[in-house]
Amino acid sequence: MTRTLSARLLAAVVGACAASAFAQGVAPTSAEVARFFQAVQLDDAATVRKLLVATVNPNQVNPVGGEPGLVMALREGSMKVFDVLLAQPGLKLEAPALNGNTALMMAAYQHNARAIDTLLARGAAIAQTGWTALHYAAAAGDDAIVAKLLQRGAPVDATSPRASGAFTPLMMAAREGHDRTVQLLLKAGAQASLRNAEGLDAAQIAERADKPDIAATIRANLAASGG
Repeated sequence: MTRTLSARLLAAVVGACAASAFAQGVAPTSAEVARFFQAVQLDDAATVRKLLVATVNPNQVNPVGGEPGLVMALREGSMKVFDVLLAQPGLKLEAPALNGNTALMMAAYQHNARAIDTLLARGAAIAQTGWTALHYAAAAGDDAIVAKLLQRGAPVDATSPRASGAFTPLMMAAREGHDRTVQLLLKAGAQASLRNAEGLDAAQIAERADKPDIAATIRANLAASGG
């Protein structure tokens, strides 16, 4: 019992110190930032925790690559660090990387069901303008995550920015050759007639990617729906 209380007290003190350093705006040195992101990559939760208590804030962006710690942790599969960061006061769940990736997007692409569940429970945004977690799950062919996102209200026909191709999740699944994902999205009401920035629909995208069977599935859906 005493050990448990002591551990809880220590955790509370550590959390308070981390919040204090963050609130006071103490700037970390470049060496501390480099050490922090190395620790994130290696899933070294102890070092990450120490640096958060010192000067690094939980929303620190890596100067190399432009990723916040949370996004990088998910890309690297550093789940102990992921848990540490989620516990930090002031963490910005939606903070994007320089390329626009959010934590939820990265979790979807990396087939990380635990992270998806945790982020959704914390209120991570499913629908936003441009690329979405559903695009990433569809591109990865993760049907379980695709289904979970759809159940939570992810727009099935979300369209990526025109400058990056104006792709829908269906187009991503078709291009990557994920037949079951394509069928799942079509069943959920994805519009196969939509076209990307090049004027190609999902069936044509599948053909260009040398996926004739998927193209045939999509065309059959179009014919059945009168499209």
